[in-house]
Amino acid sequence: RIGSATSLSSAIVNTRLQELVKLFKERTEKVKEKLTDPDVTSDDESPMTSPAKPAPAAAPVPPPGGEPEGDKPAGEEHYCEMLCCTFKYRPWLDHLKNYRFPSSIDPLTNLMYVLWLFFVVMAWNWNCWLIPVRWAFPYQTPANIHYWLAIDYLCDLIYLLDILVFQTRLQFVRGGDIITDKKAMKENYLRSQRFKMDLVCLLPLDFFYFKVGVNPLLRFPRCLKYMAFFEFNNRLEAILSKAYIYRVIRTTAYLLYSLHVNSCLYYWASAYEGLGSTTWVYDGEGNSYIRCYYWAVKTLITIGGLPDPKTLFEIVFQLLNYFTGVFAFSVMIGQMRDVVGAATAGQTYYRSCMDSTIKYMNFYKIPKNVQNRVKTWYEYTWHSQGMLDESELLVQLPDKMRLDIAIDVNYNIVSKVALFQGCDRQMIFDMLKRLRSVVYLPNDYVCKKGEIGREMYIIQAGQVQVLGGPDGKTVLVTLKPGSVFGEISLLAAGGGNRRTANVVAHGFANLFILDKKDLNEILVHYPESQKLLRKKAKKMLKNNNKPKDEKGAPGDPLIIPPKADTPKLFQAALAATGRMGGKGPLAQLRWRLKELKAMQA
Repeated sequence: RIGSATSLSSAIVNTRLQELVKLFKERTEKVKEKLTDPDVTSDDESPMTSPAKPAPAAAPVPPPGGEPEGDKPAGEEHYCEMLCCTFKYRPWLDHLKNYRFPSSIDPLTNLMYVLWLFFVVMAWNWNCWLIPVRWAFPYQTPANIHYWLAIDYLCDLIYLLDILVFQTRLQFVRGGDIITDKKAMKENYLRSQRFKMDLVCLLPLDFFYFKVGVNPLLRFPRCLKYMAFFEFNNRLEAILSKAYIYRVIRTTAYLLYSLHVNSCLYYWASAYEGLGSTTWVYDGEGNSYIRCYYWAVKTLITIGGLPDPKTLFEIVFQLLNYFTGVFAFSVMIGQMRDVVGAATAGQTYYRSCMDSTIKYMNFYKIPKNVQNRVKTWYEYTWHSQGMLDESELLVQLPDKMRLDIAIDVNYNIVSKVALFQGCDRQMIFDMLKRLRSVVYLPNDYVCKKGEIGREMYIIQAGQVQVLGGPDGKTVLVTLKPGSVFGEISLLAAGGGNRRTANVVAHGFANLFILDKKDLNEILVHYPESQKLLRKKAKKMLKNNNKPKDEKGAPGDPLIIPPKADTPKLFQAALAATGRMGGKGPLAQLRWRLKELKAMQA
């Protein structure tokens, strides 16, 4: 449906207005970031604006039953009308034409390469699972041989593309440098052990089909591409959030495949002896694969209840089956135990810590209400974080990686603290690595009025309430995630860092804590930031300072403690010196004290 010229013009104007609004929002965000963080360089002050596109003229209305007047730009712009809106799009064929295959592939992080490995592993599994079946069971017949061959050669094509397209473009590390040169990557692959195995996998034994017929065993070299399977496992486990689930599935597949191969061997042995010739062999009734698989399960798992072998061939075959079954099944059980143990290692550590703590509290006869609170802390901390101490997880990482994680987790919160705005960015980065995560239970006191303040708190999750009033239980304000309190106590000195209110956790609250000792160790290396912080803290205290009451109660804490008054006897001596004419050492001292008072003012 072709709209009128008025509707097209309004749609174009609306599109242009949306672009302008987007540009204004970007400029506003940049300016806001510059105001909140003066350390931003001048290059970031003015956002890059895209050049203004001339608004296309309204499309002329074509005459009824005819073509629109004027020439249309062919292949440049495409419009699609949907209800009352006009969308600009590019045909999918253009996307395919403009796509360029990457000249180098990072095998560790490229998801496209992981997807390609999935197809290679599917082709490898086709060969590993179906070659024994086609060799032993009578499922490959002249009537369906073309279907089997079509899928076989499709798998061969995937193998060939993996060699020619992907493996020759994989980046590698040499001397600490990531090599992306095409020639170097190709030479590295050609010298590798994997290239030799890939060549063996594609041995053209299919030409023997013309002499011996289509024998699936001639495709057995295709099963040697196991390196792609193990590489796919490593890459997939690296991107999965719960890799242990895949490990359990993979171990189960190992067991099923061993049973699958055993069932194929049992049918081959039965066919060799003659179907139904003895009570031990397969009698040829029912579904041949299901019956043989059932026999393989009973043999490998050594359940028993099998008929006794009669001939020497059957006895030797059964003995080998029993030995192989015991070995394979024990290996599978051990591997499954390792997988499940690795998956539940954290849970096991949590239970051992909790059991040790309960044993300790019972030994010293700790009250039950305290024990219940300790148990609640363990339960909530484990279920909310998945660990008891985050620092134990990050201690193995290099300092640079710990900093990157700390920036992603905490920088947005810390950068909003007014006290730290304008400070050296590297100082804030060092401070992020010193933050500790602590969980508070409902009604736990985070800090109490009158106690010495040695920490700053940042709310990561949950809420805390500031209590005050005559009874000390009136809720003055409720702080939510992202709020900060106690930051001025980090810089207060001379006894002026006492808490002025009670702060209580409203529910379960997860807080980041920065100790005063850690901040002082950091500020030693950033003297300019230290001066700025003390200046800001003094200004904030001055703005929030309350006047003293009539009884002389102390006001808010001060960054610099007030100077003690001059003793009265010393004041009388100075006054006598003034009456003597202003001579002598006391007169000079009096003159110096006047200068100091003027400077302090």
